[in-house]
Amino acid sequence: MTRYLPSKQYQYAGVAALVLAVISVAIALQWSLVWIPAGLFFATAALMLALSFLPAIEVHETHLAIGKRIVAWDDIRRLDRTGFISPLVMNITLDNNRRLLLVYPGGLEASNMLMRHLRRMARESLIDGIPYRQFWGEAISQNTERRLPSPKYQLLLPQDEADVERLFQRLKTVGHLDRSEDK
Repeated sequence: MTRYLPSKQYQYAGVAALVLAVISVAIALQWSLVWIPAGLFFATAALMLALSFLPAIEVHETHLAIGKRIVAWDDIRRLDRTGFISPLVMNITLDNNRRLLLVYPGGLEASNMLMRHLRRMARESLIDGIPYRQFWGEAISQNTERRLPSPKYQLLLPQDEADVERLFQRLKTVGHLDRSEDK
């Protein structure tokens, strides 16, 4: 089992935004234009504190636990990324087309690890619209997979190729390429 806890940075940012909001309110009592930043600081503080108190996410061998909600890996049909990595926001589609929005307020490294765990454990799902086996590069079937021949690129000019071939043949016969010893 791996447990992912919300980052303390969101709690610190929420408290800092709350302090700035209180200071802005104190200034706004004298200058009314400061009510706008005070409101923005309060909204930011509320968002950061709400993120910091989200439940922990636990990845088990048989299921995913988000707080008290348990989702079996076999029930997950689709994992779709959004543009957010830190905090990690993913759309999870369950069987019967039920949708779940997963929000994990962690650091960048922890968010990437959680996303990798989710993608690895949800074996019956589409990952960003790609089937699990294809996403992880596993061969789907030998019959359906055709290999293209690898392209041949010309790295040397024809006269350079001839020089390389001549030196190679000399190396094979003499055992060295030093010109001073064979004279």
